[in-house]
Amino acid sequence: MLAALAVVAGLLSAGCGGGDTGRSAADTRSADRTPLLQPAAAQGPNPFTGSTVLTADRAGRRSPSPAVTGTPAAAADAADQPLRTVDGATPGLYGGAHSLPSCDVEQQVRFLTSDAVKARVFAEAAGINQAGLGAWLRGLTPVMLRADTRVTGHGYRDGAAVSYQAVLEAGTAVLVDEYGAPRVRCACGNPLRTPADATRPTAYRGQPWDGYRADRVVLVNPTQRALDSLLIVNVLNDTWLEREVGTGGEQDREPAVPPAYEPGDRHIADHPVPDGGAWTEAEAGNPAANATPAFPRVPAVPPPPPVAVPGVPVPDEGLPDAPMPDGALSDGQVLEGPVVEPAVFEGQKRRFVSP
Repeated sequence: MLAALAVVAGLLSAGCGGGDTGRSAADTRSADRTPLLQPAAAQGPNPFTGSTVLTADRAGRRSPSPAVTGTPAAAADAADQPLRTVDGATPGLYGGAHSLPSCDVEQQVRFLTSDAVKARVFAEAAGINQAGLGAWLRGLTPVMLRADTRVTGHGYRDGAAVSYQAVLEAGTAVLVDEYGAPRVRCACGNPLRTPADATRPTAYRGQPWDGYRADRVVLVNPTQRALDSLLIVNVLNDTWLEREVGTGGEQDREPAVPPAYEPGDRHIADHPVPDGGAWTEAEAGNPAANATPAFPRVPAVPPPPPVAVPGVPVPDEGLPDAPMPDGALSDGQVLEGPVVEPAVFEGQKRRFVSP
């Protein structure tokens, strides 16, 4: 077990930030629309806090290429092409290790609440109330990205937030909210928001990693309603794992209704989700939808006794016998084996036996 954990456990001391931009979070001028590529372990300026990363998907991390600024060859055909949009509840969007949080949330709370100025600036950039900062952070869920993800980040410089567009590498430790959207990058404590541009990047700043392709970058679309849990991939053994929202993994469990495919069979960056994105509630990580429907048994109603009518003889046998069910013998015994085939209920990923 210790050897397995060593594959994914590791402290990251990297900072992160918005590169050379020096404008406020509200500034969206075109100079800031070129995304900064941020490898999972890259150092960068303007961090809000020190790293709070606890685990990293080292087995899936790719070595960065030398620093370069320019236009990727694969982006030549990407102009005006929309990013692949992925719903925040999509199974396999995030990863993690069983019972191990990817970030130290309490440390993140201490980092921010110990500095009133940073706390105020962070809250403004994140779009939350400063008074509820600690509770908000504790309500986030630590996971790891499983696809290169486009975001708007906010660094901290000279007492103000510095906004920047970014692509975060798969394997990056983040905190996501109850709508499945990444909100904090744990390597530096920078708040994250929806990207300003939903098209594929045709240029970039920073260090591209081996295998980076603009057509594999995704944009996470928050769900319309709050989730109870997320279906993530256990990076230790490539299996499904259900993690309750707002927990660090202490309540991790095998999902009662796993998706109809294995994590290795498809990847959100390479394949569209089944049925055009129409996931059932169970697949979306909502435990309430995983409950087995109750099918109450209706008690058999005995036939009424024969009514005596004057002048009409009552047969000794009473009313005619009801037809015997299939598989029943004349003496009332039932043949061995099932007599009713399992019924499949649309919208469920399990079979229920009719009563």
